[in-house]
Amino acid sequence: MVPISGVLIAQNEEKKLADALASVRFCDEVVLVDSGSTDRTREVAEAAGARVIVNAPWPGFVAQRDFAVRAARHDWVLALDADERVSSALRDEILTLRAGGFPVAGYRIPRVARYLGRWIRATDWYPDWQVRLFDRTRAGWQGDLVHESVSVRGPVGRTRGELEHHPYEDISDHLRKIDSYTTLWALQAHAAGRRSNVLDMSANASWAFFRNYLLKRGMLLGGAGLVISVLNTHYTFAKLAKLRELELVERQQG
Repeated sequence: MVPISGVLIAQNEEKKLADALASVRFCDEVVLVDSGSTDRTREVAEAAGARVIVNAPWPGFVAQRDFAVRAARHDWVLALDADERVSSALRDEILTLRAGGFPVAGYRIPRVARYLGRWIRATDWYPDWQVRLFDRTRAGWQGDLVHESVSVRGPVGRTRGELEHHPYEDISDHLRKIDSYTTLWALQAHAAGRRSNVLDMSANASWAFFRNYLLKRGMLLGGAGLVISVLNTHYTFAKLAKLRELELVERQQG
C-alpha cells in the first residue's frame, strides 16, 4: 500500500475544520499548517489527530501550500482546504487507486460547490477540476497572488469521485471575497503587463453572463443559477475595471 499524507492549510477555521479533517481520516497521516490562528483552529486539529505546524506570518498561498506538502512524511499527498470535504465516493476511489500503486503522477478531481442550499453542477463552477492528489516528487504548487494550482511532471489521471466545496457562508460573504480576489487579480495582471479598456470590460462581462446562464445551464438551477451567473459576471467586470483603474493611476503618477 502506498502511504498518503493528507495536508491542509488554515487560519481561523475552527467552524469548518472538523468536517474537513474527518473526511481525510483514511489517510496515513494528516498535517495541518496553521498561519497564526487566534481562534481554536489548532486545538480542533489536534483533537482530530492531526499533526499541527505553525508557519506564520502568512507567506502567501503558494508558499504556504508548498510548506505543507514538504512537511508531510509521505510523497503521495492529498491537499485540502478547510472548506473542502473528500466525498465518500472519492475516498473509496482513492483507496482503490492506492491499492494499484498510483499508475500516474497525479489526479485531477472534479470539485462541486454547495451554494444557496444545493449542489452546483452547472455554470463555470462545475466541474472545477483540481489537482489535489499527487506525488510531490513529480509535482508542486505554482502561481502568484491568486489562482494557484499544482503543476505535474508526468501523466495525470482523473477521478470520478468529487471533492465537495463549501466556499461561501452567504451572498454577503461571496461579495466580500469577490472584492478581495478581483483586487489581487488586477494587481497580478497589471504587474504582468496586461491592460483593460471599456470594450474589454463590457464584452467580457456580457460573455460571462451568456456563458454561465445559457451555455453552461445556470438557468436550470433556478434562483441559485441566476445568482451565480450574475455574480460571475460581476467578478469579470470588477477585475477588469480594477485593472483599468490601476492603469489610469499609473498614467496620472507618470
